[in-house]
Amino acid sequence: MFRSLYEWVFRLSKHPKASWYLCAVSFAESSFFPIPTALMLAPMCLAQRNRAWRLAMITTISSVAGGVLGYLIGMFFFDTIGQQVIDVYHAQEKFDAAVGWFSEYGVWIVFIAGFSPIPYKLFTLTSGMLGLAVIPFILASLVGRAGQFYLVASLIRFGGEHIEKSLNKYVEWIGWGVVIIGVVAYLLVRS
Repeated sequence: MFRSLYEWVFRLSKHPKASWYLCAVSFAESSFFPIPTALMLAPMCLAQRNRAWRLAMITTISSVAGGVLGYLIGMFFFDTIGQQVIDVYHAQEKFDAAVGWFSEYGVWIVFIAGFSPIPYKLFTLTSGMLGLAVIPFILASLVGRAGQFYLVASLIRFGGEHIEKSLNKYVEWIGWGVVIIGVVAYLLVRS
């Protein structure tokens, strides 16, 4: 399952409009799309190692722009669109936990969500719904998202062929490992 996804993204990364596809996925993932952007960024950086940091920059900018859309949805359309996004992903408990984390950590939770595999879209919607100041939201998002995407790009740029061989060899294990980590994180947040 993950091998075919990896191979499809790797082929897509060689398309002349690959950067635009990455931009669209990154933008959408920050406000409503379920697929983590790093799953597309990594194979694209492998296919175009000399453009890895450029791809990380494109991903960061489009992700933060998508985050601003999520923020605006949370601020102006939470009761309609925002709640639907939460309902589609069955994430009400995660959302409620995110609201609690905002009261405890403030803008720092946006940075943590931007850098980590925690669903960033929940925090963009929550930031808008709670009326977090937009400038700190954007700055925390920029730092957090850039940290994640430049880390991925740097590991691949410098790891090169070794990482490519490892990914090819262990793509199924890595894919299922990410799924298991996601499920465990969900269960921990839920309890």
